[in-house]
This record gives sequence, C-alpha cells and structure tokens, in this order.
Amino acid sequence: MTMESAPPYKKSPTPSSSGVEGTEPTSSSAVAVRRSRCGEARERVVTGAKRRRLTLATYLGSRVFLLVLAIVDSAVMGRSLSSELANWDGRWYLKIATSGYPTHIPHVYSTLGFFPLYSMLMWLVAHVLFCSYTIAGLLISGIGGLVATLGVQRLCAKWWGEQNGQRAAVFFCLFPGSVVFSMVYSEGLLLALVVGCLIALQGRRWLLAGILAGFATAIGPDAISIVLACAVASLVELHAHSWRGREAWRSVVAPLLAPVGTVAFAVFLWIWVGTPLACYKAQKYAWHERTDLLALWHQARTLLREFSFWHAGHPPVDLNIVSGFLGMIVLAIGLVLLLRRPSQIPPAALAWTLAVSFFAVTSEFTPPNPRLLITAFPVMLVMVCCVGKRGYQRLLITGGAFLLVMSAITYVGSVLRP
Repeated sequence: MTMESAPPYKKSPTPSSSGVEGTEPTSSSAVAVRRSRCGEARERVVTGAKRRRLTLATYLGSRVFLLVLAIVDSAVMGRSLSSELANWDGRWYLKIATSGYPTHIPHVYSTLGFFPLYSMLMWLVAHVLFCSYTIAGLLISGIGGLVATLGVQRLCAKWWGEQNGQRAAVFFCLFPGSVVFSMVYSEGLLLALVVGCLIALQGRRWLLAGILAGFATAIGPDAISIVLACAVASLVELHAHSWRGREAWRSVVAPLLAPVGTVAFAVFLWIWVGTPLACYKAQKYAWHERTDLLALWHQARTLLREFSFWHAGHPPVDLNIVSGFLGMIVLAIGLVLLLRRPSQIPPAALAWTLAVSFFAVTSEFTPPNPRLLITAFPVMLVMVCCVGKRGYQRLLITGGAFLLVMSAITYVGSVLRP
C-alpha cells in the first residue's frame, strides 16, 4: 500500500511590529529618510567649512602674525612678552582676577573702573587648565574673537550676501581694532556674546538672545547698548503682530533679561562698596571719564594746542586723539553708508551700532578709536559692500598696514591705547 506524501511544509508568516503581514520590523523608507537627512547635514557642514575656510585661515594667520610682532617688540624693547600682551587695560583685568575689588572708591586708578565677567572667566580658566592668568585671558580673547568673526560672517552674509559676508569677515580680521583679540582685553568675549545675541534676535530665539545679552552686560559699560537692540527687536515683533498674540509677547523676555549683568554688578557694588555707582565714580575720579556731547570739540582743541607746542620743541601730540579723529572719519563714512541702506540691516543691529557710536563720540576720555569701531562692527564692514575688487584690496592693505603699525606701538609702551 502506498502512502500519500505529506504536503510540503509551509513557513508561517513572521509577525511584524506593525501587525501587517509581510512587512519588515523597520521601514526601509524611514531608514532612507534618516540617511538622507544625515547626508544633508553632512553636506551643510562641509559647505559651511568651505565657505569659512578663508575666514579661519585669515583669523589664525593674523593671530600668529601679531604674536610674532609682540615677540619681536619684546626683544627689541627689553620687555617681557606677558607684559606686552597684558598691556593697558589688561593689567586691570589681571588685578581683578588676582585681587578683586577694593571696599572703597579711591580717587586714583583702581579695579573698580572695570566690569567683572571677563576677569571671573580668567580666574576659572586659569584654575581649570593650571595656567597663568595671562594665558587664560589670551585664550578667552582669542577664542571669543574667533567666534565673533564667524558670527560676523554669518550676519553679514544674511544682510549683504555670501560673497560680501566672507569679504567682511576677512576685513574684520585685519582691521586695526582686532589687536584686542590678541591681548588680555574683554572685547573678544563681548563681541562673541553680542553677535550671538543679534543672530538669536534675527531667528526670534528670544530667551537665548536675552541670556547672551545678560552675560554681555556684565563685561563693560558700552555693552548696555545691547539692551536697546533687544528692546528694538521686541518692539518690531510686537508691531508686526499688531501688539497681539502670545508668540509676539514672548519677545519681551529678551529686553527684560538683557540688563541682568549690569544690574547684578550694581547690586554687588552696593553691598561691597556702599553705592551701585562705584564703577561710574571710579572712572570719573581716576580716568576723568564722562559723557559729553562736545567731547570731540574738546579733543580737537587739545590736539591743536599740542600741535602748536610740538612745533615749539615740546613733546609730540597725543596719538590717542589722532587715532580717535581718524576713527571719527571712518565712523562718519560708515554711518552714512548704513543709513543709506536701512533695509539691508535689521533694526536691532542698527540700534546696537548707533548706541555704541553715540558712546564713542561723546566719551571724554576714549574717542572712537579702532577698539570701539570694531565693537560697532557694521559701521566699518558696510564699506566692503560699496567697493569693487580693487577697492576691497585697498581696504585690506590699508587695514593690515594700520594693524601692523598701531599694534607695534600699542604692545610696547604707554603712547597708544588699542
């Protein structure tokens, strides 16, 4: 008797996680989407790196150049390298990091004339990396300057196009005021925070903008300009939404957080010294600093008087005033160019620029020198948009030449402030 052959074995279908017969546990389309997104992100990173390659090379090259210049200066003048890199205000930032603030307001130079955040970070970096305070200050300045430079390129690319953004960043690196990124000065940290705040304001990231601005206002008195920038951005947002809408009112958080740094410092001074105006009074008593609408006129009279004495065989003129008047020319040209194109720059950035410019032209002690001009960076960067290829090359050559000469004088003595 023949037996019937058994029916062939049939494999039961494997259940899927979705409960649909015959599908794989992980969708191939989802994997493809993830791979596509990763590829796009990688492409964006590579494209961004290529765009910023020239900027990075220029910034790092200019820092190496300034370091070599400082080494040569120290060898020629018989001064230590650290004293050159921490010259001028750098000495006061170092003193705050090592000794803090006095408990009374002296009528001589003192650390009370300076804000605390930069020195606090110097103390932190020096203890974390086990390095000197000078090296810590240089690291903060240099990294801050690099972040600010990349941020400036991003902002200017949005305002004036990618090509002009790159040109502006290269000019930013070679501008004479960029020497502060290679010294124990707070502008590198300040500009990194301010530029980051302006980028956040443009992206309507109000909380981030307020936090960055709050840290910035703990660095220096001119940083209070960022409070105005945040307020202007918030007003523009509210006006665009007819003063209605919960999302629009979230913009108010930026101007509310922006002055926190200055307020915190004032409260500390009130407790420590007895008055929240201790910094202002220290600047007034020791440095004779004050806001005066006729400051430029007073400085012009001083310069003319010194020129007349110079011809009579007396000591040379104050180079800081000369630098200030050259800066005033650059400032005036830049403001005219900016105000002729108000639609190309956001109101918040314009407000920052105008406020810093106002402080520069009304300061009795510090005229609009290169350090203040680089803080009001749109003023001098707008020029790259208004010149052709040859004009841009002349700007780079002129800026680089002034950076060389002025830095050499700034590093070694007590004649020319940054």
